[in-house]
Amino acid sequence: MSTVSLGTYDFAPYRSLSNAELHERIQKVRGQMGSKLLILGHHYQQDEVIELSDLRGDSYQLSKMAAESSDCRYIVFCGVHFMAETADILANRPEVVAQRDGQRVTVVLPDMAAGCSMADMAAIDQVENAWEDLGEVIDTNDITPVTYINSAASLKSFVGKHGGIVCTSSNADKALKWAFSRTSRVLFFPDQHLGRNTALTMGVTEEQMPVWNPYAGDLGGNTEAQLVDSKVVLWQGHCSVHQMFKKEHVAAFRENHPGIKILVHPECMREVNEIADVSGSTGKIIETVRNSPAGTKWAIGTELHLVNRLEKEHPEQEIHFLSPVVCMCATMYRIDLAHLCWSLENLAAGTPVNEIRVDDETAKWSRVALERMLEVSK
Repeated sequence: MSTVSLGTYDFAPYRSLSNAELHERIQKVRGQMGSKLLILGHHYQQDEVIELSDLRGDSYQLSKMAAESSDCRYIVFCGVHFMAETADILANRPEVVAQRDGQRVTVVLPDMAAGCSMADMAAIDQVENAWEDLGEVIDTNDITPVTYINSAASLKSFVGKHGGIVCTSSNADKALKWAFSRTSRVLFFPDQHLGRNTALTMGVTEEQMPVWNPYAGDLGGNTEAQLVDSKVVLWQGHCSVHQMFKKEHVAAFRENHPGIKILVHPECMREVNEIADVSGSTGKIIETVRNSPAGTKWAIGTELHLVNRLEKEHPEQEIHFLSPVVCMCATMYRIDLAHLCWSLENLAAGTPVNEIRVDDETAKWSRVALERMLEVSK
């Protein structure tokens, strides 16, 4: 699903260039390619990358905006692998490619090492095996698979084929309601915390949400009775960043900063999510801070680069990172100006590197699952 080309230019020399030189060369390519090029910058990116991005947002929002551009022919996604896959799936819908006289949008990921540890916690063969094993205990016709947008295209395709749906952190509740209107059970992957936190607000109990561990052997480490009594089978996956936040961190801020509010992402563990003042998607976190009055105090439980950016953009408020331990999205951090410049100059030379292309069959079923999500989110 990806192509690593040697390109016209080797990467090594770019490492020795200063940020100022890289910035200038990136701007030159942007000027040459004009509106045909879109550089997408995820919220968790470094500031110097965000500064050069044409669009800034979360993973699905960025892909959707880029796909809606009539001029765009090249996407350089400063994010992680699954995000670039989604951009390819949406930007190269068959009807849109036909409108462009068969011309595809080329999608590039500046560094192929920029993956997502959460997405990697659910491999397609593991999910297929789990589905088969579940079928030995309960009727899989009575299970709707739901995958978080933070997953590989192969999992989105699996969900599409099996009558399921994709969700984001902002519409997970709508996706689960849709699923429960069809079947009595849900298989939710790869992030257990988003699944659990969302289902709890809908009245599903912890006892009705067994966790499937793909490495635990028979039935994902569960008994037949647990699965028979289940409402939501959660995959044992998590975000390495959001798992770092603890209830002790919340208690410490409330003790040391009277009047402070706790704002967290629903990928945080239940014990943190439940005691926060506000829980919401990346977009909701940004919007909440933006709409708060001067003097508001926040401790925010999400990726460090975003929290630091919010602190800079809102000096009228007091903003803290919720954890005393530095935790950033390490794979996102791999996208730096050197990789961005290298990938752009190769793109301009007509020899794109790190092109992300999802095969037609996988893309087709992934779109089915994504379109279901769009429908329920209206």
